[in-house]
Amino acid sequence: MKASLSLGDLTLSPPLALAPMVGLSHSALRTLALELGGVGLLFTEMLSVTRLPEENASVSPFLLRYPEEQPLFYQLFVSPGQDVVPAVDRLHQLGAQGVDLNLGCPAPNLRKQGAGCALTNDREQVRRIVAMLRSATSLPLSAKIRLGASLNEEELVDFCRMLEGEGVDLLSVHGRLHKEKFCRRPRWDWIGKVKSAIKIPVLANGGIFSVEDARRCLEMSGADGLMIGRGAACRPWLFGEIARELYGAPCLPVSLTLPEIYFRFIQLLERFRPERRLGRLKQFTHYYGQNFTYGHHLAIAVQTSVSVEQASERACQFFSGSKEEE
Repeated sequence: MKASLSLGDLTLSPPLALAPMVGLSHSALRTLALELGGVGLLFTEMLSVTRLPEENASVSPFLLRYPEEQPLFYQLFVSPGQDVVPAVDRLHQLGAQGVDLNLGCPAPNLRKQGAGCALTNDREQVRRIVAMLRSATSLPLSAKIRLGASLNEEELVDFCRMLEGEGVDLLSVHGRLHKEKFCRRPRWDWIGKVKSAIKIPVLANGGIFSVEDARRCLEMSGADGLMIGRGAACRPWLFGEIARELYGAPCLPVSLTLPEIYFRFIQLLERFRPERRLGRLKQFTHYYGQNFTYGHHLAIAVQTSVSVEQASERACQFFSGSKEEE
């Protein structure tokens, strides 16, 4: 396993990426992952190409970013007929290290707009959008996809070769079909079909919650690296474990306790406006609580809180009485 991969002048070391996730891939979680070590590439939440040019970066929770958060790719979602150039120009102003095109999100609200995985139903439309993106920027261009509407190797490979041919530099492949839920085991071997068919680097995504998951995924897919989503919200130190054990990176074991990591996340949320903090804490806690045998009690306590202060107090009470951790 190569300990790094190159995208032009950009080196990802180790080749481990924090996935773009709505409500999770924001400044607080990105910074927490960096502090715990092992992450080599960061992504924003998905951003609308129509709203982005007018978004106030000093206020928007989607654009809030601290200097240490790099390399950072900004993910765009695009509907048919939309102009991507003003959005890319804005990303240049924001100091993006790369641009990512969302071609995999199966959320119903995105599908209704013809964006996300629905956009892949029109290959020529995707080709046009990728060509526009490529001509608008010299930054690394990536795309995130799923395996398709059904298992069809020829269609999948042809689609990925088209993306490569139009100038995509990095491809992230989620190992599930468009309508498959997270309870379905990802098909890491199908990511391997993509990897063997194209020359650009491939990141494997889906179902990675442990070092063993990471090892098996890399063995089955032959991918150049990994993109980790929900596993990183559950265990933000997972990048460091994988980097140390699979890539030989000099990442020290995390010395913080689970409660200390949780409260560090709350501290990082203070960089957001007050009204933007509680919702993000609730979403993070839904995943982080899975580290505890009775973590659902923590999730419920925080979910029913009306302020971050109340959520913090309830979390203290939970941690003081919780000794069993999974």
